[in-house]
Amino acid sequence: MLTQTLKTEAIKIAPARPVSDQFGAIARHVGLVATEFSYRKDEEIYGEDELAEYVYQVVSGAVRSYKLLSDGRRQIGAFHLPGDVFGLEPGQTHRLAAEAIIVTSVRLVARASLERVAGTDVQVARKLWAMTAGELRHAEDHMLLLGRKTAMERVATFLLEMDRRLAVASMMALPMCRRDIGDYLGLTLETVSRALSQLHAQGILGFSGARQIVLRNRQRLHNLDA
Repeated sequence: MLTQTLKTEAIKIAPARPVSDQFGAIARHVGLVATEFSYRKDEEIYGEDELAEYVYQVVSGAVRSYKLLSDGRRQIGAFHLPGDVFGLEPGQTHRLAAEAIIVTSVRLVARASLERVAGTDVQVARKLWAMTAGELRHAEDHMLLLGRKTAMERVATFLLEMDRRLAVASMMALPMCRRDIGDYLGLTLETVSRALSQLHAQGILGFSGARQIVLRNRQRLHNLDA
């Protein structure tokens, strides 16, 4: 669901950009029009089975993609953080829904425009393939996590993932709540809270605010994830 437009801009040809700016990398040799939108906390960006007309990149904030099961349970498939591209689909509709976790800005380009450019530019086609392959790797890793790992191993895996993606000066400021974490890991809220408390008691992590976590012993966390 598209809401208030903030700005529309042409993605300019530019020197090499940070790896996280994947739209910029795709636009290195072409001009594409990106439109920026703002979403409130918990606001839907697109729904499951809606037409996949756009590809998105998080500018600020965070997004969760998820599927609601027939009994009302929610399975979160991925968290998308600043710089991440999401909404790439193999078919014509979205397999999952996407919501803003907190106040979030995203920029988007028309899928038809990307496909048209990819049809004539090998570099763009390769970059789109690389992003698609990255999503596939994440889905495979997530399947393994849900199917074979214990509750503590799942929480350890999640913390290490967020440490790689979010940590600044050894501090992780998580945008998602513990219920979100549980729905991503296939665990109850209580199980997630209990695992975090155990890790805190063992000196592996510390808390600095409701969602701010400091990893004090990454090696022990890696050992739990092994």
